[in-house]
Amino acid sequence: MKAAQRTAAASERERKRLYVEARVAEVGADNSGLQAHLEELDNLLATTLDVDDHIDLRRLRKSAQHPPFNPGTLGTPLAPPDWRTFEPPPPSGLSKLFGGQAKYQQQLAAAQQAFGQAQAQHAAAEADRQRRLSVAHRRHQQQCAKVEAEVSAHNAEIDRFAAAFAAADPAAVVEYFGMVLGNSVYPDDFPQHYRLAYVPESRQLVVEYHLPTLDVIPAVREFRYVKSRDEITTTARPAKEIKDRYANLVAQVTLRTVHELFEADRSGLVDTVTFNGIVDTTDPRTGASVQPCLVTLRTTREVFTGLNLRLVEPLACLAHLNASVSKRPAELAPVRPVLEFGMVDKRFIDEVDVLADLDQRPNLLKLSPNDFEGLIQNLFAKMGLDTKQTRPSRDGGVDCVAYDPRPIFGGKVVIQAKRYRNTVDVSSVRDLFGTLQNEGASKGILVTTSGYGPASYEFASGKPLELIDGSNLLYLLAEHAGVKARIDPSDLD
Repeated sequence: MKAAQRTAAASERERKRLYVEARVAEVGADNSGLQAHLEELDNLLATTLDVDDHIDLRRLRKSAQHPPFNPGTLGTPLAPPDWRTFEPPPPSGLSKLFGGQAKYQQQLAAAQQAFGQAQAQHAAAEADRQRRLSVAHRRHQQQCAKVEAEVSAHNAEIDRFAAAFAAADPAAVVEYFGMVLGNSVYPDDFPQHYRLAYVPESRQLVVEYHLPTLDVIPAVREFRYVKSRDEITTTARPAKEIKDRYANLVAQVTLRTVHELFEADRSGLVDTVTFNGIVDTTDPRTGASVQPCLVTLRTTREVFTGLNLRLVEPLACLAHLNASVSKRPAELAPVRPVLEFGMVDKRFIDEVDVLADLDQRPNLLKLSPNDFEGLIQNLFAKMGLDTKQTRPSRDGGVDCVAYDPRPIFGGKVVIQAKRYRNTVDVSSVRDLFGTLQNEGASKGILVTTSGYGPASYEFASGKPLELIDGSNLLYLLAEHAGVKARIDPSDLD
């Protein structure tokens, strides 16, 4: 009995030891998973640098793969009947003398009849086999033809898409870069929603990217097993660490996205990328759905590709790129986007629109200098600026000095407009900045009916200058002045 008691006590101690080990292992697994998730967040930028983000459209083409025709049992001819299995044995010995020959002749006749029936049945069965084999072969050929047609249609669509992309068709450009961002692998709890727009006149790609919310940063710092209470407890992550990690994550996603877009552009269709990082969340103060912009950046290929992203500190890198970053992203404090996504609307009428001459919307390129000047002045008056002085411009545009009446943020504003068909040269941006300094203005705005090159965006970066291209102008006219206009160089005499 004592031996049994000792054995039972030892078994109970072993059970408890194994239980504690299991709980400790559970905590260890939780902490390992937590650490792995943090490392994944810390390396969001680094993990994409070894990935080639370019999509070779030729590899999207398919080749028809046809399995060999397998007829199965239908491919084997039916064995014909063997006379030897029907033929009766011939009489022998005494059977020949006592009527055996006559009986043999009867059996032989019956066998021959049965053999003939078997041959007829075999011929019918063989004909049916060959018919079914022909049907199966025809179906296989039809299936092969269907696959060939589908592959041919797919490849034709890929070729059309590749041609449209090479021609910088905005829809094709947007679709291609949408595929690039769709291929980017993020943790499962990242939203990975985005909108893209392409402005061919300035070779600018605009991205509105949905960032994860603050809860993507684990609130738990460590798991612990308290043996005395048989309980797993958690240690909270400090609020400051959560905020710092979140700010770093926002910066990493921004740099990663811009990097992927520029790297994927082997055709050189994009000179400038504008990135707006927004969060789709709920305002805790009102319960309303909000989408604050936490980071906005406009950068050129030349500047961005000169960075060594393996060594940069993400937030410092954004500061170097003159990005506007929320001071309190954890509190959803927004920044003003350098370009509202809604302003990137389709500029030109459809190329296939044969009724273009009947379009009642005014073509800004056909307006007289006075009409264009009045339109621009009316626009900025509707936007809240007080235009005090104007003078004609030598290039058919309008130059004016206006005043923003808002306290603190307001002041003198220099506005220059260029009614151009071609890309605005960087010298015009430099001239605007010189005028701004001469006038002692707080801000300069350059408006054009065309677009800007990367040199213009580089010069304006970090300066109190705002560049509004043709698509932005059309949006502002419709939104603030109620003017539905168009910019159509093909409609000029």
